[in-house]
Amino acid sequence: MAGAVQAVAGVGRRPLWTPDFGFYFTGRAVSMLGDTMLPVAISLAVLGAGYGPSGVGFVLASWMAPFAALILFGGVFADRFTARRMMITADLVRLVSQSVMAAAFAAGTPRLWQIVALSAISGAAAAMFQPGVSSMVPHVASDLQRANATLRVADAIAQLLGPALAGVLVGLGGAGLVFVVDAATFAVSAVCLLLLRVRPLPSTTAGSSMLRNLREGWDEFRSRTWMWSVIIIWSVYGVFVFGPLIPLGAALITEGHGRGAYGWIMSAAGAGTVVGGLVAVWFRPSRPLMAGAIAMTLYFFEPLALALHMPLPVLAAAFALTGSVWGFWSVMWATSVQTQVSQDVLNRVTAYEVAGSVLSLPVGQALAGPAAERVGAENVLAAGFVVGLVGIAFLLGIPAIRGLRRVAPVGEAARP
Repeated sequence: MAGAVQAVAGVGRRPLWTPDFGFYFTGRAVSMLGDTMLPVAISLAVLGAGYGPSGVGFVLASWMAPFAALILFGGVFADRFTARRMMITADLVRLVSQSVMAAAFAAGTPRLWQIVALSAISGAAAAMFQPGVSSMVPHVASDLQRANATLRVADAIAQLLGPALAGVLVGLGGAGLVFVVDAATFAVSAVCLLLLRVRPLPSTTAGSSMLRNLREGWDEFRSRTWMWSVIIIWSVYGVFVFGPLIPLGAALITEGHGRGAYGWIMSAAGAGTVVGGLVAVWFRPSRPLMAGAIAMTLYFFEPLALALHMPLPVLAAAFALTGSVWGFWSVMWATSVQTQVSQDVLNRVTAYEVAGSVLSLPVGQALAGPAAERVGAENVLAAGFVVGLVGIAFLLGIPAIRGLRRVAPVGEAARP
């Protein structure tokens, strides 16, 4: 994976592939591969254990609940103890939890509460890990946009390979084997982070109370109109667009084109994300959020194509298109956050923006089914299309978003 990405990411004035970035890239790519295998492993393992779809839902919820509850504290701890220490600790905790999960399935059929408990531990550790994912990039790369684009391409490739690899491993050795491999990815990630030679900034939160640290992070977050405006709109999208897309889209595609078609469609989305990341390697708009918002207009052709029951090739093209603009937007957003927020509060600010982005997703997923039964899945998705375009109009109408300028890397003149 690294070789394929390195070929495109190496283009530029400043070297990207320093030893530190190489270690960080390797750890993140391997860890992401394990993460993309996990939903398949959990679904197959819990269903195979006889706990049914409700059991799968309980296990997935047991991961998300502690993640959502603790992500803000993860940002505080990352600023207090450094992001790298928190990420290594989180990797080691997940190494243990996934190893225990693998042993439990190897020994027989674990009880549902045991699976739920181990999943909750993993979700809590992920909350400690996630704030540092973004804040570590400025420590290991000088050209943040190119680094973020390279990491986005790697993430997309992992999303393409992970589910298929999980299916193969389940066939070879059962779901327990997937948990073994997932545990190994956390070990690799921890070792790579340990090998980094970055110099952590002095802690600015030492001696301060947790409440004060949280308040300082909130003050920094709400002081940036461009940031909280995007998060508010993303929260609306979570309910009306992002949340309903997966459950309703999966149902419509499998009903109309068969189960195998859904895998192909998701592969098209992953391939599109790779393309979006590659575009972001070279294209450096002077107003990144405005460019990203304009590109995101195309994202909402996905719910529209689903609502209109378009033929499979058209659906695949729509998903590939939405994947590409999502990949591009993700790089524009991550780079803006990393360059516009000072390092001493970046972890806490990141925690707030991640929390705001994901908290509405379960609401949208939970309401999608009842809403579809009442008004039809097609109408729910069509409403998402309309809400999506209205949200983009709001984004482009906010001067703080429209006018946010790109911060050029060291040695590169800013564009006018």
